[in-house]
Amino acid sequence: MEYRALPHGGERLSILGLGNSSLSLSGERETEAAVAMALENGINYFDMAAADAAPFAPFGRAVGGARSQVYYQIHFGADYASGKYGWTLNLDKIRRSVDWQLKTLATDYIDFGFLHCLDELSDWEKVRDGGILDYVLTLKQAGVVRHVGLSSHTPAVAQAVLDTGVVDMLMFSINPAYDYQQGEYGIGRVGERMALYRRCEAEGVAISVMKAFAGGQLLQAATSPFGQALTEYQCLQYALDKPAVATVLPGIRDRKDLARILGFLDAPAEARDYAVLGTFAPRDAEGVCVYCNHCQPCPAGLDVGLINKYYDLAKAGDALARDHYANLARRAGDCIGCGHCERRCPFHVAQMDRMEEIRRYFGA
Repeated sequence: MEYRALPHGGERLSILGLGNSSLSLSGERETEAAVAMALENGINYFDMAAADAAPFAPFGRAVGGARSQVYYQIHFGADYASGKYGWTLNLDKIRRSVDWQLKTLATDYIDFGFLHCLDELSDWEKVRDGGILDYVLTLKQAGVVRHVGLSSHTPAVAQAVLDTGVVDMLMFSINPAYDYQQGEYGIGRVGERMALYRRCEAEGVAISVMKAFAGGQLLQAATSPFGQALTEYQCLQYALDKPAVATVLPGIRDRKDLARILGFLDAPAEARDYAVLGTFAPRDAEGVCVYCNHCQPCPAGLDVGLINKYYDLAKAGDALARDHYANLARRAGDCIGCGHCERRCPFHVAQMDRMEEIRRYFGA
């Protein structure tokens, strides 16, 4: 397993976590076995926005004495009083739901307390002004909540909540369909979504990724908005290449699904390669570096994707990006103008011009 550090706190999160939308379909015994298998393979990050109440008790049993080694996302607004998932902004219902989740998971603290599924600015205003945010912050002050998070599908709402400075983790839907404005949750222009990811990295807000496969639509040609299927590994790599992403949370049904997802860790580069997206990219995505490194290897030894990333982050306000750039062994000024990267770039970025622009910006 690979791990990425949470900027606000330093916890090391597994790049593959588990979503919980489908895990209960195979029953409690299989749920418990799948969670145990995940732990054995180094997965330590679990999202508890489940389709129903069924997975909570098996999670509690499977984790058991390893509680200090795992991280739970628990959602303030996900209600399981009926046995099925429900969404609520009622503070009393949220209190009862959170208490039930803690009891059923056999834990007395929450690693990431999430403001749940705020997709409209009016939802955020109710959370901010209706006591829900204050409740979460009170629990954080008491040590019950370790970090505050937000789940949303809407860049404008995420930006508004980030303005408060209280968020350490954003759960956001990242996949090629949504980033290219395809599908129900394809909210925001290409540049607007990338600006959100860059702001998160610049401000040390990690991203946990939901809907990496667009609810499975990207995995079948018949349902893919591009008319061509992508693989799970292509989608996972696409999400992990985005700024600020710490972990991706694919949903699984059983251990068979989990074994297939874990295969990503040993998959060759060509199995993760999503260069085919260059043929799907909308006009406003043309010429935008997505740091995919399909241009590698550079004859002059430049890490073209990382150079572009530090440049974009520096412009987005990341105070450390300039230092990171300065520590690179090869910088934009070392570009020999051979055009190799431009010929290989699936997104048709004019990298030679961009290297000169970056050289002028950083002075090297």
